[in-house]
Amino acid sequence: MNKLTSVVLAAMLVIPAAQASAAQEKQNPVQAKARELASKIVADYGVSGMQYAIMDKGNITLSGGAGFYDTVTKAPITKDTMFGIGSVSKMYVSAATMILAEDKVIDIDKPLITYLPQFKMADERYKEITPRMLMNHSSGLYGSHYGNSILLDDNDTQNHDEMLSRMASERLKSDPGEYSVYCNDGFQLLELMIEQVSGISYSEFLDQHFSSPMKVSSTKTPLDSFDRQQLAKTYFPSLKPALPAENANILGAGGLYSTAEDLTKFAEVLNGNYPDILSEASAEAMRQPEYKNGIWVPEERNSFNYGLGWDAVDLAPFGDYGIKALTKGGDTIMYHAALTTLPEDDISIAVLSSGGSSVYNTVFASQVLLEYLKDTGKIQKIQPDQTFTPPVKAAMPAEMQSYSGLYGTVGATLPITVKGGELTLPVLGGLIPAQKYVYTGKGQFKNSDGSAAVSFDKQKNGITYLKLDAHLNIPGIGQMPMVTYEYQKLEANPLNASTKQAWEKRNGKHYYAVDEKISSLFYLSPSILTKTIAVEQGYATGTKIVDGNTAVNAAEIPVMNGRDAFDLNFSTKNGQEYLTIDGNDYISEDAVKPLYGGRASISTVPASGQAVWMKLDKKSAGRTMTVTAPSTGGYAVYDADGVIVSHSMVGKDPSVVLPKGGMAVFGGKAGDVFKIELK
Repeated sequence: MNKLTSVVLAAMLVIPAAQASAAQEKQNPVQAKARELASKIVADYGVSGMQYAIMDKGNITLSGGAGFYDTVTKAPITKDTMFGIGSVSKMYVSAATMILAEDKVIDIDKPLITYLPQFKMADERYKEITPRMLMNHSSGLYGSHYGNSILLDDNDTQNHDEMLSRMASERLKSDPGEYSVYCNDGFQLLELMIEQVSGISYSEFLDQHFSSPMKVSSTKTPLDSFDRQQLAKTYFPSLKPALPAENANILGAGGLYSTAEDLTKFAEVLNGNYPDILSEASAEAMRQPEYKNGIWVPEERNSFNYGLGWDAVDLAPFGDYGIKALTKGGDTIMYHAALTTLPEDDISIAVLSSGGSSVYNTVFASQVLLEYLKDTGKIQKIQPDQTFTPPVKAAMPAEMQSYSGLYGTVGATLPITVKGGELTLPVLGGLIPAQKYVYTGKGQFKNSDGSAAVSFDKQKNGITYLKLDAHLNIPGIGQMPMVTYEYQKLEANPLNASTKQAWEKRNGKHYYAVDEKISSLFYLSPSILTKTIAVEQGYATGTKIVDGNTAVNAAEIPVMNGRDAFDLNFSTKNGQEYLTIDGNDYISEDAVKPLYGGRASISTVPASGQAVWMKLDKKSAGRTMTVTAPSTGGYAVYDADGVIVSHSMVGKDPSVVLPKGGMAVFGGKAGDVFKIELK
């Protein structure tokens, strides 16, 4: 393509959607493809607003959006609308770490404690953890400390400030470097390390080393001063008003805001095109196949293969075209992001959304990039999506039945019975429905349409994994290949009579989080704040029972499904049973009292500052509750299915009709008093 054609195309691609004519659409297949997919995602996948941009050799050649910045005013998404970018933030802290390594301030292969001596754990193996292991997810850390991290219009740094003290009493789930499994805490530790060795806040470091030299103005953290009205509005399905601004106060792991155009410019840094910021050698080091250093699913076309920070350093389907592609996805509660770059071609695309999923954004990015590569002559044609046929059942060798047994993943156990050439499995890969799989030969079982195959793989660590090899089909958007380990086979764990009895009493019980601030976005979906204990064959909610009050993580699963592991610790305080996870308390449903059914009552936050949960029984159901709340407090109400129907921080109406069988929660500072009136 000659230079004049490139300039004309670039000018056409940035024309706002409303101004593009049918003739221009015909001449501009990339913009047409982007609009088609964006419109589909907004219409069908819970997205209120979406923004995207392509940068080609330093020039923006595509910039657009779909949906609305504000669904009430119908204000459109513009190129300056900012979104939370979730875990794409990990690329910034990884690049920052590499900058420090270039400057000889740190060595990424020396122990982290060399640079962050305050870091300690109750597991001597922590001394082996290096910055490299934090960037490639192989540190062996449990995964994520989410408590009080993602808040509504609240940039409280509690999560950051308490990180090291919380980890001091914790252990590792594997030897450092044994395998890579997604881990947010590693990037929080990198943030703390950067602050320690640089002597400035992480927000200041980002501005000095990235935003200022790149001359970008829309990449910020919740601690920065900027116009919050630039942030795309977010919405929760069961609540009508827009939510207050979402602050993900876990900056290194997922706390940045940005725009699609800013992100594509940052991709130039990651591609080595800003050597005064990050050298080409460091950029190249970040894209190496770090996942190969430990246990991993047998190498196949995949959407996950970790580098330093990157989710994938060989993203399918680009390898089918002989093109190297890197990607990083990100999700907070309400914002979602994807950054994909082709370093050898110096082309990058960023896709951001309010609502939806980073999976949708990543597939969107791949589809539009392929269209762009075809339009610019870098590929001749786009290969069709994989097609599949229903499986043909084959005779199953008798020895396959030996794979029957109890399997586990983080938070769940699953009895698997392999019999008669069939097995039944729950939802896999997040999108593949629960169904029956039939044996088709060569150790594989396939689902009803043939798009997903499972097999049993015994790894060098002696663990047998249930392996999933699938293509996720997202109607109207595209396809995503995925190869993961979903479950691992668990060892028998017989219990003595007293321990067994103690856990059987908890089986099926709910425990409610009491240490989360009322400003937390987790209150929008109380399933996040509720732990339900499921006991089976010596295991409880995916953990291995040790004694009457303790169960420890049992999951050692690479890639994604071993992430965010936890232990269960029970104790009794003031005659009430509590569950403690990652230092946060959950109160037993047995200790949750009904809301007082009289006309007037008060609820007081106790001296501990913990939230107060109440049941909505027949005495309060159907009545209108009006609450006078202190400025430092708030409350939320849920129906019997756990769907939020009211949150005092969202909307201005202090009254709500109480649903039968629901729950209410009140939170604030110690001593806060809520005046409650029922009519």
